Amino acid sequence: MPTTQCRTRPRKSLTTRKAAPAAAALAMLVAASAWAGYNVWTGDYTFSRQELQDAVDKRFPARLRYAQVLDVQLTQPRLLLDEANNRVTTRMDAQVSNTLLPAPPINGTLSLSSGLRYDPAKRAVLLDNPSVERVQVAGMPAQYGEQLNAIGAVVAQQLLRDYPLYTFKPEELHVAGKDVEPGAITVLADGIKVQVNTR
Repeated sequence: MPTTQCRTRPRKSLTTRKAAPAAAALAMLVAASAWAGYNVWTGDYTFSRQELQDAVDKRFPARLRYAQVLDVQLTQPRLLLDEANNRVTTRMDAQVSNTLLPAPPINGTLSLSSGLRYDPAKRAVLLDNPSVERVQVAGMPAQYGEQLNAIGAVVAQQLLRDYPLYTFKPEELHVAGKDVEPGAITVLADGIKVQVNTR
């Protein structure tokens, strides 16, 4: 008589069954870590100096009018990270021309210092309350210093106030099945770190 062979399905080992949830959790962590700058172990996003510089570059060149007679052109922004004071400085070239007089334009540099804050409605890290840090104009008489600072204050409010350095995608605020909210922002020597907390 022919013999009948009974085939049995191999059982999954206990080790394999236990490994499945761990593998799923690891997969979620790997997916989260695929987002630029996210650290799954410390729970924060980091953005490099170059990423921040690229964001600021999009705002320039810029042009504005001051007191109806002065034309201000702003170019070549340079982002400086002030780790000690947890602030960022935007230094730019400035050219000021009097539209009523045939005098040559005045060239110099303008530095604006800003804090950083997160806006939940915009899902963005913004430059917060920028202020004039320094105005440098070669050959400018000292009596014009106050006027130049006033121009700088206008530039700060019109150009950089609440300017977004980074806008989070919705999926970047949903990590490992949980919604997260950006919190403390720390300026580093080579970028910024945004701590995220579970809601």
